[in-house]
Amino acid sequence: DAALLAGRAAAVGADWPALVAGGRIAVAGQPLAAPARAGELNAANGRYVLALLDAAIDGALAGEYDAIVTAPLQKSTINDAGVPFTGHTEYLAERTGTPRVVMMLAGTGATPLRVALATTHLPLKDVSAALTIDGLLETLAIIDRDLRRDFGLAAPRILVTGLNPHAGENGYLGREEIDVIEPALARANAQGIDARGPYPADTLFQPRYLADADCVLAMFHDQGLPVLKYATFGEGINVTLGLPIIRTSVDHGTALDLAGTGRADPGSMIAALDTAVTMARHRRAA
Repeated sequence: DAALLAGRAAAVGADWPALVAGGRIAVAGQPLAAPARAGELNAANGRYVLALLDAAIDGALAGEYDAIVTAPLQKSTINDAGVPFTGHTEYLAERTGTPRVVMMLAGTGATPLRVALATTHLPLKDVSAALTIDGLLETLAIIDRDLRRDFGLAAPRILVTGLNPHAGENGYLGREEIDVIEPALARANAQGIDARGPYPADTLFQPRYLADADCVLAMFHDQGLPVLKYATFGEGINVTLGLPIIRTSVDHGTALDLAGTGRADPGSMIAALDTAVTMARHRRAA
């Protein structure tokens, strides 16, 4: 909504008219469905948010845009509007007809750590059943391909965590490493993918191991992301790998308590914008 953007810019002292007139920002939005007040949720705008996302996806698929950078959204507001919604990642996969995507978060400052996820927004009790040899192999192939194409890495090195404590302790603490992860790694290696593991997650995130890695593949959301966010919060980003389009985002939520105060840290959004530009340049050159 152009009026909303202008109002928010004025509230934080940004010269919005100059930015628009100078061609640095072009607004291709739609009017709000209902008035928006900083820090207040309104389900009346739930479908409006999805309409904006749909317009961005359609434009990127048509080649009108080189990339999409998404701000955080309140999932509950969309669900309250009567639309089942799990998150950007799953929605983008469905809208683009992509059977498998990979969520990867990355630090962009002094700690360039990348962590991808084998599963995303699942209850912990469902993670083991969601891990399959074919699924892990496809995930590793997507990571390898996109790190080459969109990040310019000639030979990506991927370290893979186990699922269980101590990576299963030779099967005594769980067999997922033996029955699923190790066979997937063997098949990935046979296809020329440099994927190593499974390593215990509690020791993998040390500099001496990470020095030999371009990406860590964690088995579930809260296995890998707490480490990354602790090390990179404010400069980390979220990238959806596997899509036919480029999509980056911030590594944090809506922070409703900071909305409209001018105190929110824009570092992650700036990093997401910069990364989208870099990825688009690599993809054009590929």
